This record gives sequence, C-alpha cells and structure tokens, in this order.
Amino acid sequence: MKSKIRKLRKQHRISQEELALSVGVTRQTITSLECEKYTASLVLAYKIANFFNLTIEEVFDFSEVEGDN
Repeated sequence: MKSKIRKLRKQHRISQEELALSVGVTRQTITSLECEKYTASLVLAYKIANFFNLTIEEVFDFSEVEGDN
C-alpha cells in the first residue's frame, strides 16, 4: 500500500526513529512501510495519521485496495 509517510517525515524534519518511537514501533517497521513492503494495521495507520494531524486517507492510498472487493 502506498503512503505519504516519507514525504510527511521530511516535511516535518523527523527521522524514521523519531516517528517509530512516537507511534510505538521499530524504525524497521517505518522503513518497511515507506518501501511498501509492509501494510500498516488499522491501529498503526491511525497512530501515524494522528501523529501528523491528518486522516488515515490523507496518509495512505487505498485506491488499489478499493478494487479488490
């Protein structure tokens, strides 16, 4: 699943480690999300979106998922 995590991190000038600590995951998890090798759980997606004061839909691209019904 595509996300804007990397872009948002760079805009806010925070490291992967800082984001990871803030949302309760490892830096490797943030790396995997940014490289699209891992899909965030709903809880993690919420925590990340909340960290940036955005909605989940503003951070994650669900366009590929919507066609899988």
